[in-house]
Amino acid sequence: MTVRLAAEDDFDGWRDAARRLAGAAIPPDMVIWQVGEHGGELFADALPLPPPPKTELRVSRAFVELAQSAILHRDPERFALLYRLLLRLANHTASIEDHADPLIRRIEMLAKAVRRDMHKMHAFVRFRELDDEFVAWFEPEHHIVRANAGFFVRRFAAMRWSILTPEVSLHWNGEILHEGPGADRSQAPDGDVLEEVWKAYYASIFNPARLKVGAMLKEMPRKYWKNMPEAELIAPLIAGAQAREAGMTAQVVPEPERARTLSGLREEAQACRRCPLWQDATQCVFGEGPTDARIMVVGEQPGDEEDKAGHPFVGPAGEVLARAMDEAGIDRGRIWLTNAVKHFKFVRRGKRRIHQSPTAGEIQACKWWLDQEIGLLRPKATVMLGASAIRGVTGKAGAVGALREHGLPLAHGIGIASYHPSYILRQPDRDASDQAYAALVTDLRRAGSEAGSD
Repeated sequence: MTVRLAAEDDFDGWRDAARRLAGAAIPPDMVIWQVGEHGGELFADALPLPPPPKTELRVSRAFVELAQSAILHRDPERFALLYRLLLRLANHTASIEDHADPLIRRIEMLAKAVRRDMHKMHAFVRFRELDDEFVAWFEPEHHIVRANAGFFVRRFAAMRWSILTPEVSLHWNGEILHEGPGADRSQAPDGDVLEEVWKAYYASIFNPARLKVGAMLKEMPRKYWKNMPEAELIAPLIAGAQAREAGMTAQVVPEPERARTLSGLREEAQACRRCPLWQDATQCVFGEGPTDARIMVVGEQPGDEEDKAGHPFVGPAGEVLARAMDEAGIDRGRIWLTNAVKHFKFVRRGKRRIHQSPTAGEIQACKWWLDQEIGLLRPKATVMLGASAIRGVTGKAGAVGALREHGLPLAHGIGIASYHPSYILRQPDRDASDQAYAALVTDLRRAGSEAGSD
């Protein structure tokens, strides 16, 4: 049996046919799905569709929404796949929530590709003025143009516009949306008088410090560039990004302004609600030290005594750190001390508050504050005490043992991984503790050497 649909995106036609076929229990392998009057199977029967079923076929809203998206894909098997899934759902042999089911997974991937293509159309359609009308050219990957029409009508309701694509064209006169045949690129204008203004604006907001070429190409593939006037600026902007970033990072914040900003950040951090840790902690323990410090020491989080006092490294771990600094020849009064996480995380056991390590999410939530400290201080050497500090500074997981011997290049200076003093205190025997402590002294001495040279 051959089912002929009116168009590639004819969801209503597919739904009506699928209901009739399912009501008559027609197996999926007995149905050929075609679009239009062309093509077809040589031996397919030209039989009329079964009548509508007497009992309404009910499916979940989730299936309907999935089908509405997936049916816009270019995969020629999409109609058959959806009908097969419809029968399985109707016979209760599948659940739309079973995302591990191969059939459901495949259809979900079709829908995902369609939604991504619709997003690209929203983002990369560029209108150009032509005879009091705005015209755009776009080449979608899937059959999304009609489904996307409502977005452009709402967004540009007061404009007269046309969107030309190879399969179908849309024309809006301010009141009524008309549909026309497909077009080719030559029918769309190449530019207009406003493009130079737009390119100047685009160049002015380009931030070289935030440039990530790989991520940019993933979100804005080169195939869309030919329709975007600003695309011709991308290559030279990328080429000059490194020099511009160097110029930006060379602008050091003046000392008085740096001190005022850090003081303001410390005050603002007391009201931080970026993660739930503030609810149980006594206070936010912000970093402290001289605002011209050339060395920054980053720990994990404040402990019980730090939480009560409001200062970093004042408990037992702080005493170990102070002793290690003395042996390394470093003046603690010249160091900026801070933590990757600013609130104490703990679990109560009787009257005691037992430290708990922060999660990756909590470290990420607090990274905003740490980044502000690093950006303002621009330390020559940043000592990262433990895995949480490494993640807080670099944004990536890392083990101290694997990173200790290698300096990590940072935007400002060098990063040096070392053992946290509390790790030294937790060692089960004296030899292990002494080895970890000696490593900390060595790493601090290295930080002093790095910070002492320009």
